[in-house]
Amino acid sequence: FCPSCRALQPPAPQPDLFRLMDCDRSFRIDVRQLQRRFRSLQRAVHPDRFGQRPPKEQYYSEQHSSLINKAYQTLLNPLSRGLYLLELSGMEPAQKTDYDADSAFLMEIMEINEKLAEPKNEDIFEEIETLIKVKQEELTRDLTAAFERDDLQEAKKLLAKMKYFANLEDKLKAKKIPS
Repeated sequence: FCPSCRALQPPAPQPDLFRLMDCDRSFRIDVRQLQRRFRSLQRAVHPDRFGQRPPKEQYYSEQHSSLINKAYQTLLNPLSRGLYLLELSGMEPAQKTDYDADSAFLMEIMEINEKLAEPKNEDIFEEIETLIKVKQEELTRDLTAAFERDDLQEAKKLLAKMKYFANLEDKLKAKKIPS
């Protein structure tokens, strides 16, 4: 907002999402603080509050609201938060071609994919869902440690593994939707 006229201003071109959400630039974040900041910012700039304002301010309001949603979703999810931290460090995320995953990990992913390819079976779905949840929690803990010791190469490898499990989670959700 303009300090003198209180008119909403355009968002910065490349804002730091951590700064926008008033969080430390760290993999470890306070989710409750993030949620409070999200609600506070949305209350201030939500488009519904700008219906009677000039079109330019309405447009800025939509831009700010969209940016706040993006920042919240990015920082809330461990995978996207980790990828964003890599991006801020100038590192590219691992590509499938340059990721040298250990064969045991790739075999585990293959086995889960094969189970998902089988006909619908709620017991198997629950087993896979539990396995994915446990693996994601384990990877999140390892990722937190890697970022805290500033081991970006290790973080990059862990994020690549996390992507595999996120893809499996998406496949599982698609299988569970009744057809």
